[in-house]
Amino acid sequence: MSHRPARPLDELEQTILNRQAEPDEKSYTAQLLASGVEEIGGKVLEEAGELVEAARESGDAGRAHMIAEAGDLVYHFLVLLTARGIRLEEVEAELARRFGVSGLDEKANRKK
Repeated sequence: MSHRPARPLDELEQTILNRQAEPDEKSYTAQLLASGVEEIGGKVLEEAGELVEAARESGDAGRAHMIAEAGDLVYHFLVLLTARGIRLEEVEAELARRFGVSGLDEKANRKK
């Protein structure tokens, strides 16, 4: 039986869950979780805006900036999911469910 190495996103999610279970006043993650969904949501919006700004930059420096901002966005996205009791595997299952379904059809079905 082969053991799959932990993915960085899984490790990050576990760290966030640990900070939620055992808050530490020196932990930014624990402080962010304690601040609530509104505050975390604001950080997600801020980081999404910064990612889009970085996407407008060109060259290697722009690419590196975009990767860094994407990391920030993913981190805050995972904190927001955790605050709402949603696991990354649930989001992955939702994405898997959509495979083979036209994006336009999927979007139209959400309105029904």
